Amino acid sequence: MDSDLQAENQALRRQLDSLLREARNNEEKMRRFDQLEHRLIGARSMAELLSLLLNDYRQAFGIDAVSMVLLDRDDEASRMLDAERHRHEGPNHHEPAPLDGLTLLPSIAPIAPLFQGQLHQPWLGPFNEQRHRPLFGAPHAAPHRAPQATLASVALLPLSRHGELIGSLHFGSSDPSRYDRGAGTQLLERLAAIVSVCLDSALNQERLKLAGLTDMLTGVHNRRYFEHRCLIEIAQARRYRHDLACLFLDLDHFKAINDRHGHPAGDEVLRSIGHLIQSQLRLGDTIARFGGEEFVVLLPQAPLQHAREIAERIRASIAARALLLPSGEFIPATVSVGLAMLERAPEGSREPDDKQALALRLVDAADQALYRAKAEGRNRVVLSSEPRIQALSA
Repeated sequence: MDSDLQAENQALRRQLDSLLREARNNEEKMRRFDQLEHRLIGARSMAELLSLLLNDYRQAFGIDAVSMVLLDRDDEASRMLDAERHRHEGPNHHEPAPLDGLTLLPSIAPIAPLFQGQLHQPWLGPFNEQRHRPLFGAPHAAPHRAPQATLASVALLPLSRHGELIGSLHFGSSDPSRYDRGAGTQLLERLAAIVSVCLDSALNQERLKLAGLTDMLTGVHNRRYFEHRCLIEIAQARRYRHDLACLFLDLDHFKAINDRHGHPAGDEVLRSIGHLIQSQLRLGDTIARFGGEEFVVLLPQAPLQHAREIAERIRASIAARALLLPSGEFIPATVSVGLAMLERAPEGSREPDDKQALALRLVDAADQALYRAKAEGRNRVVLSSEPRIQALSA
């Protein structure tokens, strides 16, 4: 009798110890979840928010794989993340964490069947190679990480706002029981709701940032953005010892267009000119509306001959194409272009190279070349007569 009672007490003690361990584990999990929740809510940018989910969450909870799909109509999110990357370039900024596992889609159709209209209910279950592998990518897709474990179970979290699916967050584990179909989903539901709200907030914040750096009429960058970007490009040119070209462009006889066709027609011409210039640029080049009918362009890593070719291509593409006005009428337009170069300084040079001063000299040289293009008959590219501006390496 005593032995039976003792055995029962030992079994109860083991059961109690197990319950206590589970309670402590749950308490620790809640503590980490609360910490991450506060960081998500306090994220200062979309890139930081996504990095928390794709990198920090995986590490904090020991998850083998994390990935995310986001709806990206009109490439809005892509442009925001690219703008964020540009804001962090330069010697005084840290390189942003990589966003491995992020997929941006123009349509939500590829992931909608995963949830069958259940926008608030995570799906938990065994990993299916055919169905789930596209969500996580190849096991060795991220070379700077440890090889991804063989996945056995997954949790798929729908992300929605205002009754619309905007993406999904995916967790994968090598443990087949971690995301069992019968497991509770309360924490995952809460996480999905928080992430959805934070994403919506981050998108709105990024829209405001971009609005402050975008010319609302033409859709290209504004002068404020250009002045910020010019300092970054000069720092990069100094650091990596490459050339930097600046184009100053002015629409010829713009006052006559306004006087004859009205200001709405003039606005449409400016929009068209901005788009035509942008269409001739390379990835990494910068265009901005400087003011009125003036545009400015930065061409990093463009030696003189290459910069001249780009400038001539822009001029020719505008001259060859009549612009459509809201009235249905087509009118011709031309631009004059001034070109100035920031070139690598010779070894041992001691020329002062303050970034702000160099930016002013570069833009002023391009502006003076533009005046010469106007004086010489318009619709032409003129190189600055100032000796090539040189910058010491950083």
